[in-house]
Amino acid sequence: MHAISQDIHGAPDVLKKVRLPKPVPGLSQISVAVRAAGVNPTDWKHRAGGGFVDRLPLVLGWDVSGIVEAVGYGVTLFKPGDEVFGMLPYPYGVGSHAEYVTAPARAFAHKPAGVDHTQAGALPLAALTAYQALVDTAGIRPGQRVLVHAAAGGVGHLAVQIAKARGAYVIGTASAPKHDFVRSLGADEVIDYRSVDFAEVLQDIDVVLDPLSGDTRARSLGILRPGGVLVSLLPGTDPDEAARADELGVRVETLLVEADHAGMKAIADLVEAGSLRAHIEAVFPLAEAAAAHTLGETDRTTGKLVLTVEPQGS
Repeated sequence: MHAISQDIHGAPDVLKKVRLPKPVPGLSQISVAVRAAGVNPTDWKHRAGGGFVDRLPLVLGWDVSGIVEAVGYGVTLFKPGDEVFGMLPYPYGVGSHAEYVTAPARAFAHKPAGVDHTQAGALPLAALTAYQALVDTAGIRPGQRVLVHAAAGGVGHLAVQIAKARGAYVIGTASAPKHDFVRSLGADEVIDYRSVDFAEVLQDIDVVLDPLSGDTRARSLGILRPGGVLVSLLPGTDPDEAARADELGVRVETLLVEADHAGMKAIADLVEAGSLRAHIEAVFPLAEAAAAHTLGETDRTTGKLVLTVEPQGS
């Protein structure tokens, strides 16, 4: 099979198209013919050498949508020919930027009806992150006030939709040119982080989702109501944060996304209900993965980037 691999860490040009043995599913695994695979910030961070996975050579990619080709012993959820989508176990199950991938069957769910593989392939990692942060960790409830930082980003724009689907009042931060987009997702308010200090205009927030950390994480603590929850996607650096959170009566959690069959089914249900859709900034063929990384690293994209894979022999 063809895959995008790297032998060294570095700039996007370290990514090369190579031929590798086609994987065979093991116990409780399925083999998937990849049709689309999202590209996320964690991909270019790992490519450059700043991630959890330090083995080389390395095939990146955790998002996948495709067709089950074979199932291993013990798999009952899927049969060959089923269309599925999912997130490979993060971080060490990496490898979806290829024509085929194997992974535990329960990392997947049936692809939502009514969307193509490109749309489905954009969703898993970012949507699971948002769902596990807001629903599993924060337990958001109808009527709660939820602040989503970077609301036009890959995780953020999906988090806005998930929070609205759960009945929350949603506030997002984004640059002014992206305000109309964030409102189109259902946000009730949007704050221009470049001209307004959110910490000065917001209070009594129940849940904050913070993909940024740093100063944003520290300032977000002060706007939570007692009993509120801050869910960060990056580790904090303030040694006094726990003491301050206790003093304010709030909870701080740092989330690392996990492969999750139940979560993928919940995401599929939201998609089929019309409550969740990925905004795709750009689509690249698998061979142009380096171009996708270059665009992603500008930090100016809205939503997601996706690689598409043509069926072998097409």
